[in-house]
Amino acid sequence: MLVEAVGHTYRRGDGPVLNDVSFQVHPGEVLALIGRSGCGKSTLLHVLAGLARSTNGRVEIDGALVQGPSLRSVMMFQAPSLYPWMTVAQNAALGLRFSRRHAEIAARVPEVLRLVELEAYAGRNVQDLSGGQQQRVALARSLAPKPDLLLLDEPFSALDAFTRRSLQRDVRAIGAELGLTIVLVTHDIAEAVQMADRALFMTAHPGRIAADSEINLGDARDGASPEFRAEVARLNALYAEIAEVEAPSDPIHPIPLATKLKEASS
Repeated sequence: MLVEAVGHTYRRGDGPVLNDVSFQVHPGEVLALIGRSGCGKSTLLHVLAGLARSTNGRVEIDGALVQGPSLRSVMMFQAPSLYPWMTVAQNAALGLRFSRRHAEIAARVPEVLRLVELEAYAGRNVQDLSGGQQQRVALARSLAPKPDLLLLDEPFSALDAFTRRSLQRDVRAIGAELGLTIVLVTHDIAEAVQMADRALFMTAHPGRIAADSEINLGDARDGASPEFRAEVARLNALYAEIAEVEAPSDPIHPIPLATKLKEASS
């Protein structure tokens, strides 16, 4: 996926939410977008999904311009947004049903329920499930159409710590098994280290990419290991450095962020 000089403005008088955002995501890569609330992370994710049109710039997936929603890219939100009167299997089949791929449901739904470890719950009503299980149903629904790109807008933020860690590990493993490209929005450094191969740090007003950092842990993502804790500490330090130089020392003539980052690293 190519993101080139993307900018976005909701209303002309409000100024841009995003400005000159550019990066690439390699096939099969897990990328984390990190930044504080209001920096444009979710807006950028909506642009990547084709749910919002960028004011400037372009987004391409395999050379094709993203101009609207597509089953090649699916998005998971903070709330699972399931139909409470339907069963687990019926909710998991919705993407295929809405895209009129009814013939694939009988074979594909059991496959995705196995991936998310809910095959034993196929006939259960989703209202009877825990919050973590409901997010697993939402994940199964996202995976059923066989997308190339999975976009995650903090879907685990409302879950307890144990359930959240379990889903983080499982989504990374499922992505690797299926060859998915994943873009994750988060403000949690530990979540980024648990799930991602690379982290982009965003600053606000307007949202820009301030730093791009590889996460070099391979598939060993034990949260209790010294290597994991060291990587979390390193990214926290980088985030703190970015936050420090983002604050303008002179509100009338602020120093450009790129200049301040260069000075901070020299």
